[in-house]
Amino acid sequence: MTTRILPAVGDLDAARSVTTLLSQLPDAEPATPVGDSTQLIDTLARLAAEAFDELPEVVLVHERIGPVPALELIREVSLRFPAVGVVLITTDASQALFADAMDSGARGIVTLPLSYEELVNRIQAAAQWASGVRRHLSAGNEAFTGPGGTVVTVTGAKGGVGCTLVAVQLALAAQASGNTVALVDMDLQTGDIASYLDVQFRRSIVDLALVSEISPRVLSDAVFSHSTGLSLLLAPGEGERGEEVTDRSARQIVSALRSRYEIVVVDAGSQMNGANAAAVEMADVALLVTTPDVIAVRGAKRVVRMWDRLQVRKAEETLTLVNRYTRSTEIQPPLIQKITGTRMAAAAVPANFKELQGVVDAGRVHDLDAKSTVKQALWGLAGELGIVKAPAGENKGRTGKARNDRGSIGRPRGKRGDDTGRGRTTEGTR
Repeated sequence: MTTRILPAVGDLDAARSVTTLLSQLPDAEPATPVGDSTQLIDTLARLAAEAFDELPEVVLVHERIGPVPALELIREVSLRFPAVGVVLITTDASQALFADAMDSGARGIVTLPLSYEELVNRIQAAAQWASGVRRHLSAGNEAFTGPGGTVVTVTGAKGGVGCTLVAVQLALAAQASGNTVALVDMDLQTGDIASYLDVQFRRSIVDLALVSEISPRVLSDAVFSHSTGLSLLLAPGEGERGEEVTDRSARQIVSALRSRYEIVVVDAGSQMNGANAAAVEMADVALLVTTPDVIAVRGAKRVVRMWDRLQVRKAEETLTLVNRYTRSTEIQPPLIQKITGTRMAAAAVPANFKELQGVVDAGRVHDLDAKSTVKQALWGLAGELGIVKAPAGENKGRTGKARNDRGSIGRPRGKRGDDTGRGRTTEGTR
């Protein structure tokens, strides 16, 4: 049997050494090495989307891979692609590292400098394990979900641009169409999702940050089941406790949620820290919310540049939504696109806070009238992002009604990033 191997090696010298040895292995089909963690996850997600059998049996992760640390990357690969055997390449052969690697999901360790015999043994063992897992999945007729659920992060260019309301409405739209949805408040110091949805719950995301391994039971204990059907993971009531949520715990939490829910919507707030930066990096869709004024657009540009410097996300991989849009505003979406270098959502959200004031003040945003232009626009955005299911029998591209709600779910009118429909409007948020 041919063993497909995907090396993830950032160091050029190490990449050449690994490639040379892999070319000598019997019955091996090594792929071109990927240079960083983002490229590895993207490659595996693309292969999984094509077909289960397209995934490599073995992934080699070099200890100096970045920007995500090697052990965190191994943990993410193991959670999202459980039928792939991961082997760590490292100079440290200590028992402590071996234990940490096994806890993260690695199937073995190869020490540097590389030995042909050791590499063969570890790859064969990992490949056999991967093949056994795949046989088990096939025999049990279990559906392989590939990269898992879709993660959408919503970030504000600055405070007060409306990213919390956008996140809540996107989650409601996804849930109403039949998806299982988790809504996460990762605005750790000033999160307001609980206030927007009239929730009082003593557990928060901090309870998961203190857990080394998040089991389904632990996750269910920390999540609040809302009357709308949403599963809420809330920000801590004491803002200072947000510091307990590290980038590592954030990755573990998002991966655990992705494995159990079809859609995960994360309100990342407007203040960046290690935790929500990790969420943005892992996201399938990173939505940046701004208003059409100079201060907010400057903030959006600042956020995009910071993400690029920290290797969190490239500008062209970010989707910008304009909130509180009016036709008379001097700053139009095409100008914002030019300034930030991001893609623009097909619709802009018009300024119409009167529709929102009652439900926002009452803390019941989920009761927003289905005829509200705010709701229709934001639910249309959910359709554009691809996080809603089309009703059975609906022709592709047509608009259908959401389950248990009279509000319509808009479908994309063009390819993501197109300017088509950019003059259309969506509702404003606080």
